[in-house]
Amino acid sequence: MSRHVTNIAVLGSTGSIGRNALEVIEASEGSLQAIALAAGKNTALLKEQSQAIRPRWIVVADPEAANREDWSDLPSETELLVGAESIPRLVAEPEIDVVLSAIVGRAGLEGTWAALDAGKTVALANKESLVVGGPLVTRLARRKQASILPVDSEHSAVFQALQAGRREEVQRVVLTASGGPFRTHSKEQIAEVTVEEALAHPTWDMGPKITIDSATLMNKALEIIEARWLFDLRPEQIGVVIHPQSIVHSLVEFIDGSILAQLSPPDMKLPIQYALNWPNRKAGVAQRLDWSQAMRLEFEPPDEDRFPALGLGLEVASAGGTAGAVLNGANEEAVAAFLHGRIRFDRIVPICQQVLQFHCFDPEPTLEQLLESDRWAREEVSRWIGA
Repeated sequence: MSRHVTNIAVLGSTGSIGRNALEVIEASEGSLQAIALAAGKNTALLKEQSQAIRPRWIVVADPEAANREDWSDLPSETELLVGAESIPRLVAEPEIDVVLSAIVGRAGLEGTWAALDAGKTVALANKESLVVGGPLVTRLARRKQASILPVDSEHSAVFQALQAGRREEVQRVVLTASGGPFRTHSKEQIAEVTVEEALAHPTWDMGPKITIDSATLMNKALEIIEARWLFDLRPEQIGVVIHPQSIVHSLVEFIDGSILAQLSPPDMKLPIQYALNWPNRKAGVAQRLDWSQAMRLEFEPPDEDRFPALGLGLEVASAGGTAGAVLNGANEEAVAAFLHGRIRFDRIVPICQQVLQFHCFDPEPTLEQLLESDRWAREEVSRWIGA
């Protein structure tokens, strides 16, 4: 009797999520197969992955990076596609069952959109797809009968806990946050944070942009917006609690007062594995908790005075429309400015607040208008910081 194989396209295969996903796929004993890989500029690693996996297709989104690489030793069965415009074509291929959307930032939206438009199951690690696209993305999924399965550890935890009750029985969800490296810093200390300090996350191994977002708690603000659209929640149903150990990944509180949480070590392989194997659970390579060892789980409310990004996330989740695109675009530009030493760490969130305040809000934008709002926000941040 033949065994079903799930064919997967990994968008962002050279990033942290992509690399973890390939480990999960390799450990699946053939039930999962990566038949397509896409990356931006890291062509050396992409070629290495291609030689090991021998996928049907690879995409290099950056043409200049593709032109600099020698592809003569690419496996003969692997087709090289160049340019970001190749990603929508790739994800529509009939052989692909699941698209792992793990390209970082707003750039991941096009792949998510094209995959949903093709009726695919999308394992969503790119939260910006819902931060920017919001109800447009979820409406597209419903219209095309496509599925969105969360890969963010917090949203995967909510997704799992929600299966214990009916949606109308949900009181609220609580997203956990590690608090980042500056959880106990004063506002004065936060103002003096260096790039090196901000990139030293205490529990998670992530790329630079997401690591900075975790340090400002903007990552949690974006997750609030993502949860609002992904689970069809009212903004007031979403809360955040600081949990430094990063073992409880989120909680769901039901109307009878019962609270369900999902626990596991801080290892992204588990939510990736869960999404790729859904609706089944299978053994894999994710770390396990060691219950023979003592552990302490701590929870504390976030300080929104020191970390104002959380309030901004709730504000944008309530507003909808173009607000998510503007916040995300402004934040990506401000984070890049900090990483290049052009602004202080404590200016990232205030700049986003100011750009959001002055943008021309549209409550019912088209996808094109959302992309234009994103572009405007980036240009506005550059103008404000004197780039």
